[in-house]
Amino acid sequence: MLTKVQIRECLDEMAEMFPDAHCELNHENAFELTIAVLLSAQCTDALVNKVTADLFKKYKTPEDYLNVSLEELQQDIRSIGLYRNKAKHIRNLCERLIEHYNGEIPEDHAELQTLPGVGRKTANVVMSVAFDWPAIAVDTHVERISKRLGMCRWKDSVLEVEKTLMRKVPKDEWSVTHHRMIFFGRYHCKAQNPNCSQCPLAHLCREGKKRLKKVSGS
Repeated sequence: MLTKVQIRECLDEMAEMFPDAHCELNHENAFELTIAVLLSAQCTDALVNKVTADLFKKYKTPEDYLNVSLEELQQDIRSIGLYRNKAKHIRNLCERLIEHYNGEIPEDHAELQTLPGVGRKTANVVMSVAFDWPAIAVDTHVERISKRLGMCRWKDSVLEVEKTLMRKVPKDEWSVTHHRMIFFGRYHCKAQNPNCSQCPLAHLCREGKKRLKKVSGS
């Protein structure tokens, strides 16, 4: 496991590599962001943005999503994985927003998680990006990077990873660290072909050391 000093080095290196890291899901408000994050489950942000480019022109409010049939909404998001379930979640989410929140996304972490299709990760993203609330959303990139570097244990659950990072990363850096770790995982330390040979953190990374040793044959 990395020491506090080593974690600080990791955070600083990621900040230098990706100073402009941000949420890459296109949106104009908290409602669109929530829909986009819901759609992004097991799907790339690039594909979601391609679909929402037309989707967000057609649907502006929760009522708009309920004024069409489920089948029509499914067709609108058909190119996205799990589109049938996601369409149902979107309609149920919109119904709940209208019934309980006057059609607005609640600015509360616990209440967000009562919305259909919204789990802890989605709630963290919405609270962080839309409402500027400190949070670390653990997606596949954040989990992979945390475990490869040794910030967390291999056996840690997603929630355990989140709690560990919250302890080890200064609170005022939670949100930006989330984005930087995603960029680091998406564009540098990829799942299949991590760029270990040119990684400034290779000397700290337990996974990187193993890969480089294997390549060198030593």
